[in-house]
Amino acid sequence: MLNSKQERELAYVVIIDGIEPIPGYDRVETAIIGGWHVIVQKGQFQIGDPAIYFEIDSKVPSTNPAFAFLEKRNYKIKTLKMCKTISQGLLMHASDFGWHIIEERDGIIDNNDKFHYADDESRFLTKILGVTYADAEDNQRKAPSMDKYKKMAQRHPAIFSKPFVRWFMRRQWGKDLMFLFFGKAKDKKNGWPSWVQKTDEERIENMPWILKNKDPWIATEKIDGSSTTFTMKRKKFGKKEFYVCSRNVCFDSIDKPCYYDTNIYWEMAEKYHMFNVLSDILDKMPEIEWVTIQGETYGEGVQRNTYDIKGHDFMAFNLITSNKGRWNSAVMKSWLETTYSIPCVPILDSAFILPDTVEELRAYVNSEPSTVNHKIKEGVVFRTQDGVQSFKCVSPEYLLKYHS
Repeated sequence: MLNSKQERELAYVVIIDGIEPIPGYDRVETAIIGGWHVIVQKGQFQIGDPAIYFEIDSKVPSTNPAFAFLEKRNYKIKTLKMCKTISQGLLMHASDFGWHIIEERDGIIDNNDKFHYADDESRFLTKILGVTYADAEDNQRKAPSMDKYKKMAQRHPAIFSKPFVRWFMRRQWGKDLMFLFFGKAKDKKNGWPSWVQKTDEERIENMPWILKNKDPWIATEKIDGSSTTFTMKRKKFGKKEFYVCSRNVCFDSIDKPCYYDTNIYWEMAEKYHMFNVLSDILDKMPEIEWVTIQGETYGEGVQRNTYDIKGHDFMAFNLITSNKGRWNSAVMKSWLETTYSIPCVPILDSAFILPDTVEELRAYVNSEPSTVNHKIKEGVVFRTQDGVQSFKCVSPEYLLKYHS
């Protein structure tokens, strides 16, 4: 689940939406939370109970005795198939941690007497419980980054704690003014570009209510790779600033180390001449202040290289400009591929009507193989025609095959 900062949380308070029996098995049953199905002990939870849910691809700390039963799985939480049923995630009771359920509201109280409600930001327990990503690669690639303004503020805590300075920092012109006096050149080069929103689509399991929207959606194949961002912004006197970023890190040069053996992000920037492409877009569209292309870099050494290719390649999934936001996926694909020879994610359906259930949506995801390598595909990303809303549906079968 994404928090208000659009960062993925791995552990949080939920409410049990449903309980279903598993035919042929008397000791276990399936608990339903949104679109997630989790195998639990029979009678462990009732409909309406608050519980703590741990998402797939997470890892719990071995130092906490509450997680001792996960030692054989190396404390990792993955998509599993048990009792002929797919189970995604882990559900635990508040009492497993010595915490208490709040009777009058849906939530829990931890050992520090802090309240955690299932309907607001207090629900998130990732940091409190020390939960990380299961894969070391994800912990490095998805670790929260710090922009140049935060770095500046941390160097001068006394100054930046003052009320009038905090007022300045809530306004872009105020941030820029403070950076003029307190910023450092290295922060400017390595800081995350403030106009760029980081990429991490919400999962359908966390927002099944969106299925009620019966307007036509654009369905694109999800590529299993590393999120990559290229962006350029106009500066004074005709200058332009160019940035190359991973999911959270901004690279000021091709020599800056990244998680991989080589800087695959700059490699793609050079392969597809991104500096020239973005510069040309700004020249052709004088009304815009900045332009961003986002996509996935995939291939050798990235994730599981499920596409069996040598070297690396790139597919764009977002074209964003300051005047209109995220472009329609079909328009983006036509323009980038025709004008600049930049490959874009495959469009599976440009007018897809969402089904009524998550199960039906998963069936659609698995109905056809990947258009890239004709094997099982990772999933599908769905976007509205105006690009404002989007979500992903990842195939559990793909996760069982490549990420379990």
